[in-house]
Amino acid sequence: MDGMKENNPFVEELRARGMVHSIMPGTEEQLNKELTTAYVGIDPTADSLHIGHLVSVMMLRQLQRAGHRPIAVLGGATGMIGDPSMKSNERNLLDLDTLRHNQEAIKKQLERFLDFDSKAKNGAKLLNNYDWMSEWSFLDFVRDIGKHITVNYMMAKDSVKKRLEANSSGLSFTEFSYQLLQGYDYLYLYRHEGCRLQMGGSDQWGNITTGTELIRRVEQGDAYALVCPLITKADGGKFGKTEQGNVWLDSRYTSPYAFYQFWINVSDEDALRYIRIFTSLSLEEIAALHAKHTEAPHLRILQKRLADEVTIMVHGEKELQSAKEASAILFGQDTHDALMKMEEKMVESVMEGVPHFSVSKEELSSSPLLVDFLTEKAPVFNSKGELRKLIRNGGVSLNKQKVSDEQQTLSQDELIAGRYILIQRGKKNYYLLVAE
Repeated sequence: MDGMKENNPFVEELRARGMVHSIMPGTEEQLNKELTTAYVGIDPTADSLHIGHLVSVMMLRQLQRAGHRPIAVLGGATGMIGDPSMKSNERNLLDLDTLRHNQEAIKKQLERFLDFDSKAKNGAKLLNNYDWMSEWSFLDFVRDIGKHITVNYMMAKDSVKKRLEANSSGLSFTEFSYQLLQGYDYLYLYRHEGCRLQMGGSDQWGNITTGTELIRRVEQGDAYALVCPLITKADGGKFGKTEQGNVWLDSRYTSPYAFYQFWINVSDEDALRYIRIFTSLSLEEIAALHAKHTEAPHLRILQKRLADEVTIMVHGEKELQSAKEASAILFGQDTHDALMKMEEKMVESVMEGVPHFSVSKEELSSSPLLVDFLTEKAPVFNSKGELRKLIRNGGVSLNKQKVSDEQQTLSQDELIAGRYILIQRGKKNYYLLVAE
């Protein structure tokens, strides 16, 4: 039994977390029988993963926690071609140098989720399918591999049928060949890594089962498939997309503050689904959190714990604390002193979506009246009359301090990190003056 439990917890755990869409018969028996190697494919078309990749990564993480061996396969070769599944157009193709750079960056991110200790029996491994696909000539591949899978079989796949039906320009041979190439990946890993299971999103079922069929026909071997549902939002919107685009794991593309805010702002329904999928918290602890959340939904207990767990996993404790401090400054009370201590990088991150007004440092040195400056130099307000009325009603703050005097002036002393002044109108409307 190789130390495996009779009822291996991996599939059971995934089911309880809502992470099983389809599973091939015999998969659980294989996992119960012995330590099993499983892989997922990852698109390497950027030098960072985004949160859409996290589902597959969490499947690998749960697999390793259950005692099995995870492999992440970067699609260096297939990334040069493109997968027709769930897409309406061919993707842009990448050169080898870009793919190698992306591979190194992605490995660093995966190390936060998986243990790559090579001495452990179930130590994780990162491979790139370019390393074995590049050895093939076209003639050898179609002769030795292509002959085992019929065109009829390939045409019957949903991913191919949907593209042919939905796109008047059709499907190129390049993309049509994708499932055969992915099938060969599985065959290669079966032969060289003892891989018996491939996992992915439900849109990959056709490609994965082509691999199991190829293994059956070429090696007379048994191989298995398990796919999770595609993650959606309760309101029908696309998961992981914001007005700024994808939510990336790399802080160069999505700041830790913006990353944290994405999770904090999900709906109650989504928070309950996401905390099961994207954290390693036990189901018992999640149930307890849900019970507390139900008693006081306004406290957003589920969202806060979800945001904490995922941000720590991706960015670490220090960045989580910075993100929480920034949130407290922006949305809390009496935070003037904390705001004035913020570093420039954090100010830029927190104020990413706030309207900016460029102003001159020199103009601030002459101590202009706030009422004049915020209607003429940086027109945050439409008129001086409107601004004075808001000041009288306590509706204007400067760097999180209420403005009570209509004759208040501005100076360079108010600059945060030597560059910024934060103006607040009402409770939620912020404007940033950027002094150059």
